Amino acid sequence: MSALVIIILVIALIIIANGVRIINQYERGVVFRLGRVRDAVKEPGLRLIIPIVDQMRKVSLRIVTLPIESQKIITKDNVSIDVSAVAYYKVIDPTKAIVEIENVVSATYQIAQTTVRNIVGQSSLDDVLSETVVINEKIKVILEAATEKWGIYVSTVEVKDIQLPDTMQRAMAKQAEAEREKRAKVIAAEGEQLSAAKLGEAADIISAHPIALQLRNLQVLSDIAVEKNSTIIFPAQFLDTVASVKDFMAKEKA
Repeated sequence: MSALVIIILVIALIIIANGVRIINQYERGVVFRLGRVRDAVKEPGLRLIIPIVDQMRKVSLRIVTLPIESQKIITKDNVSIDVSAVAYYKVIDPTKAIVEIENVVSATYQIAQTTVRNIVGQSSLDDVLSETVVINEKIKVILEAATEKWGIYVSTVEVKDIQLPDTMQRAMAKQAEAEREKRAKVIAAEGEQLSAAKLGEAADIISAHPIALQLRNLQVLSDIAVEKNSTIIFPAQFLDTVASVKDFMAKEKA
């Protein structure tokens, strides 16, 4: 075999090797032939392209976690807070992700950061703290509409951390403490109201049955005597009470 044939075979092997591409399961290949995009996107597996004529760009279809760094935002009621978030997106159209935008990751991050600032800035502090789910959905809708033309699908956007100024934290702590004190006073007042109502009912019963008061006095004395550490002096009224109770019991037996 002549040297010329060997050289030709080596060149042919090099050309063939340069035309072989391996695409992973989570990737798709976008082929440019002489600078123009071919309609068919290369699926996973072993794929062949024409060396020099074709160029392939691989695009990952996996979900990307995009952290949005903390930024100072002034809310609608003029409170300065630090807000950080996180977004999850993936490429659903590899061709658009290559052709329509130069750096899809950077562009998505910038527009996500701007959207978070705009939405939080249009809300009051109470809404930011209590209506997080609604704010997340608003950010997701706007971000998804903006990135759709790049072949991007935004699955989730979450406000991750909200940092308040120290003065605002102290004010909110005082507000919460005042709220708890108010509830405690309301509960105590309701208890007093119920107690007064029950005492009124008891007074009505005692006024209708005078002997009930005498029986109550005896019960109190019995409770005191259980401890055996007190000296009980019976006043003259108590003797009347005992006599009244005896008369009552006699009448009941009769």
